[in-house]
Parts: sequence; C-alpha cells; structure tokens
Amino acid sequence: MLYLTRYTISQDRDQVGVVTTTAGQIKFVTLSGAHAQAFKVDKNHQLIVRRDKLDKALTVFDVTLTVATSAGQFTETVSLVKDDFIRNKVVAHRGAWKNTGATENSIAALNHAVALGCEGSEFDVHMSADSLPVIHHDPSIQGVSIAKTTSDVLLALKLSNGETLPTLENYLKAGQQQNKTRLILEIKASELGKESSIALTRKIMSIVERLRAQGWVDYISFDYDVCLEVMKLAPYAHVQYLTGDKTPAELVAAKFSGLDYHFSIYQKNPDWIRDALSKKLIVNVWTVNDKTLMENLLALHVDLITTNEPELLLSLIKAK
Repeated sequence: MLYLTRYTISQDRDQVGVVTTTAGQIKFVTLSGAHAQAFKVDKNHQLIVRRDKLDKALTVFDVTLTVATSAGQFTETVSLVKDDFIRNKVVAHRGAWKNTGATENSIAALNHAVALGCEGSEFDVHMSADSLPVIHHDPSIQGVSIAKTTSDVLLALKLSNGETLPTLENYLKAGQQQNKTRLILEIKASELGKESSIALTRKIMSIVERLRAQGWVDYISFDYDVCLEVMKLAPYAHVQYLTGDKTPAELVAAKFSGLDYHFSIYQKNPDWIRDALSKKLIVNVWTVNDKTLMENLLALHVDLITTNEPELLLSLIKAK
C-alpha cells in the first residue's frame, strides 16, 4: 500500500523516489527513524536527500515513512541503499561458479561475483511444498522435487561445495552486505502449474519487502504472468521478460523495464536490439559464453550480458 518509486541514493541526483500509496490521496508525509534527518519530502511527495546530513560512513539508511491519506494513516520503514552499483554490463549467470570452484546458485558463487566486480549476479528461485523459497536452477535437486518436498528435507541437503541449499532469505541477506552487484532474481515457473507460480511470486515479493531489499533486486522470468504479477505487487520493480516471444513494442505497452532474451532471439530479429534501446528498454542477452559473440554484442551497445564466463567478459570490457 505504501512504496517508493526508487530505493537507491544516486551520486548525481538528489531525488531518491516519490512516496506513493494505493490507499487514497496523500495529504502529507512525515519522516522518522535513525536516519530521517538526512532526508526531506517536498510538496510533490518526492523524497530528497540532504547530502550535508548524510553519514558518509554508511551505505544503507533506514527511514520510517508515515503517510496520511484520505483512507487513513499508514507507516512503512524503508532501507535506502547508496548507489555504488557497478555499471559494466556483466551479469554472472547463477553467480560466478565455473572458474571459481563454487557451486552454481550458491552464496559462495554470489560472493565470487561480487568480488569479481560484476554488475549483476543472477539466481533462480523455486518454492518447497511448505512454501519456502529456495535457490536452485532445476525443479529437482539430487533427484528430489523441490515443489513436492518440505523444507526440512530440502535444507538437509548439501551442495557440492558443502553449503546448505540456500533459502531466498539467506541469499538476499548475503547480497545486502554489499552495494556493488545487483541481485538478478529469476522466478521459476512451478512444475505444479500457474497457481503455484503466482503463489511463489507473492511469497518472493513479501520476503523482499520484509527484508527491505528493494534497492538491490531486479526480476526476470520466463512466465509472462509472473512478470505481470511482480509489476502489480511492486510498481517500483525493474522487470525483464525472458522467453523472447514479445516485441519491444509489446513490452513497452505492458510497462516492462526491459527484455532479457537468448542471443538466438536477437539473431532472428536483428532490429530488436536497436528498437528496444530506442524505446529506453533495458537490453539483456543470455547466456553468452563465446568471445566473438560477446564482442559483437558489446559493439551493439546492449545494456547487459549474462554469462557463465564473467572473467572473460570483464577482460574484454577492460580492454575496450
């Protein structure tokens, strides 16, 4: 019912985000909490950073918003993260695992992606039979169906690096320890059907908001309805569609932030990259592991490249 249009504090913009509510017309907004003195709200309900009051030793600032509306009064505490996020186009697919010895989709792989200096680290989320979101790519792990198995059984499993199967909550908490690498959260379609996929989506958004992780997380999914559900629940969210069956114009009309298509989709539709960029859509490409293809995509000025070879892509970008 109460959210900001943005949760990051930019180096070159005093406006953080607009205070917004779905519950009536806003009459006034007040700020409280430990870091409230570093912010103010203007007449347009825009949250403004007061840089002279900002503690330069901190990267995250907690502020409690109290909003009086025609429908009543509402309070929400938000975490605003200093935007030191890297802009180098490199998204580590399932974290940085292939050349590091980490297990894909492990917290260790996330930490390696951060240490490498990747712009983003992608990870996949499924939900257990008792509604616990966990991090894994396939619908099954070690022969056990995630959707049909309770969390106590799943959390007793060990990844190949000895790490416990990560829960979404633990993964997000690890990602919130830094503000360099964005967390690219893929919501996996459930093997149990659409209703379960939407239930997973709602559970994910609830956890993100409870942890106040909005400033770190972007969303992707192959399920178009899941993407729409994210945007309905969190109008502030950056959402990119994965399947490749929608044109840039269709995604703009549906209010997507961008498209994240396999490189073969762009090869079949050579105008889509230029068209999408002209429409201010974020253009991501997956999963690109070939040097020549990386160079070609960099020449086309795509925004992001998702890869199992982040070290190679980083070296190409550094050389440029």
